[in-house]
Amino acid sequence: MQSTQWVTPLSPSDMNGAPSNVQRALFMTSTDRQAAPVLPASAAELFADIALAAGAVILDIYGGEFDVTLKADASPFTKADIAAEALILARLSAAFPAVPVIAEEAVANGIVPEFAERFILVDPLDGSREFIARNGEFTVNIALIEHGVPIAGAVYAPALGRIWWGSAAGGAFAASVAEGRIAAPTPITIRPAPSGGLTLVGSRSHKGGEAETPMTGVVVAQFTPIGSSLKFCLVAEGTADLYPRFNRTMEWDTAAGDAILRAAGGAVVSADGAPLLYGKCNRSGETDFANTRFWAVGDRALTATLCGDPAPPIPDKG
Repeated sequence: MQSTQWVTPLSPSDMNGAPSNVQRALFMTSTDRQAAPVLPASAAELFADIALAAGAVILDIYGGEFDVTLKADASPFTKADIAAEALILARLSAAFPAVPVIAEEAVANGIVPEFAERFILVDPLDGSREFIARNGEFTVNIALIEHGVPIAGAVYAPALGRIWWGSAAGGAFAASVAEGRIAAPTPITIRPAPSGGLTLVGSRSHKGGEAETPMTGVVVAQFTPIGSSLKFCLVAEGTADLYPRFNRTMEWDTAAGDAILRAAGGAVVSADGAPLLYGKCNRSGETDFANTRFWAVGDRALTATLCGDPAPPIPDKG
């Protein structure tokens, strides 16, 4: 497997030879990790590093032949899902042994650790249908949740050579990836809603009628179908404006992209305008970790039009 390396300078002290936040996390003792708080900005950087390694595993499999298996819910998976999740879980366990990890394939096999206000959500290969179709639109998703809110996340699209990461404390970033190395990281922010009409993104493989549904007070100039959590990332970097989702998703599908979009200044809200929350379990008649329908918006003023009530203001990062 190709080795990966984080090459982004993270602070002036890092550039002068001191270990980076990622290196500090990787080389802390287990006692240190148990006692140390999980800082959102450092977590986002570490998640990006882990996602790069998982992406290398996925690409090794993507370039060859693989079998497709169906889960009980008829969703497909391959050995790439299993191999990537195993790597991610091992890396997260080494870095954050005290933080529970809710991972898609583990949950599918009935493995759900006890968790409280802080936990990590993992989708090792979001967009399995895109992976199988070999269109490149699949991602690795890792997110940190605190009190139901995604506060740090990373999304890596290995076949496209693009990565996004962000946190409530540190803002959002995007970069190209070549040979396992991050190059030219750039801060990203959402854009104001264009007066000439919005660019709407929706699922390529899960049709939910988003492109055809009338939206009172909103003019859609363009619809772009795309797979996986890439939809959140396009809104976060200001390439698109709105991602509505009317059919079911799971929390591991959305948490990392949600964290990045919020860090870039956007919002993800349910139909009533309340922020989408995570860790949803033990609800009558509902599958654990299933999301409600939601709107992912760049310009937060859109929530007043879409939901009748604006999203709450972004907390002061200072």
